[in-house]
Amino acid sequence: MPLISIVLRNVWKKKARSLGLALAIAFAVMTVVTLSVVGNGLETSATAILKVGKADFTIVQKGVPDILNSTIDESTLVRIEKTPGVKSAVGVLVETQKINASNPVFIEVGIPPEDLTPFGVTILSGHPYSPDATNQVMLGWRAAQNFGLHVGSSFVANGTTNTVVGIFSTGNSFGDDAAMFPLPALQGYNRVPGVVTMVFVKVDHGASIPSVEHSISYAMPELSTIRTAAQFGREDLTLVFVKAAATGSAILAVVIGAIIVGNTMLLSLFERTKEFGLLRAIGWTRTEVLALVMGEGLLLAVVGAGVGVGLSFGAASLLERLPELVGVLHVRFSQDAFWRGLLTALVMTLLGTIYPALRAAFRSPLDALGHE
Repeated sequence: MPLISIVLRNVWKKKARSLGLALAIAFAVMTVVTLSVVGNGLETSATAILKVGKADFTIVQKGVPDILNSTIDESTLVRIEKTPGVKSAVGVLVETQKINASNPVFIEVGIPPEDLTPFGVTILSGHPYSPDATNQVMLGWRAAQNFGLHVGSSFVANGTTNTVVGIFSTGNSFGDDAAMFPLPALQGYNRVPGVVTMVFVKVDHGASIPSVEHSISYAMPELSTIRTAAQFGREDLTLVFVKAAATGSAILAVVIGAIIVGNTMLLSLFERTKEFGLLRAIGWTRTEVLALVMGEGLLLAVVGAGVGVGLSFGAASLLERLPELVGVLHVRFSQDAFWRGLLTALVMTLLGTIYPALRAAFRSPLDALGHE
């Protein structure tokens, strides 16, 4: 009988043990995959704003726990604009507000109307707001559809009623689901006069982007320049903590899972001592016994990984629907999620199975057959 057939038969024969091991592996995989996917989803949502301005790089305050807590004053913005190689520097204020239960974290962007074109904003209908208007707003076309509003409608936000004067598009889903206000008005609503959250920089044609970044970082060490999602992840301490938690949880899940697998396999080993002794007595080699035990464990690892990834779909979907995360967390599963789950299952199973497998393979047939 082929080894794979024996492995399948043994796994099926011990249904309760197999089910328990597969579920233990599945829950560990679910934890690892869910945390990883949620962390990536939060990072993707957070970095989406960097792509709205179609800039060569973005500047934020260094060391803030959340990028949206960054504060850059007007004098610093002027210094950035005067840096050699800088073609344009658009300072924007980004704030969040709960509009309703369906939009608990709605994004508001404060930006001067003259910077809308450099920022990559296209007016689809209506017109831009006035520079110093206190009751005008532009909505992204996705936000307008979401709220059922159009040019001339009233939009209540920041404790004021604003007239929708324009519908815009940025070519970015994040920007198209937001609202834009005159910069002084949004600064006033949030009591942060003269402050912007981040600066979107475009460099002169032919200028070296890394050189301009270096010049700004050297002259203004309190600032950080960001071009990639990886850089964003390093600067946003909240994301750093989320990723650290995901890594720590993955290690913990692997260790705990390996202990559970090891204990279960050891119990199974004691129950099957005579079986292994008989196999050795009829001519099975140590390698074949080792392969049998490891094969059973790896088969359960694959099954557990599949179940765990499936459970993570449900867990992530539930998290995505939490009021605190609606509009912030957008979960996207990829092939990497499955491979990460499979790797987790294989590692914990190998760690938990190797010792019982070696004991089964290297115990003498005579000793095993005489075991009570």
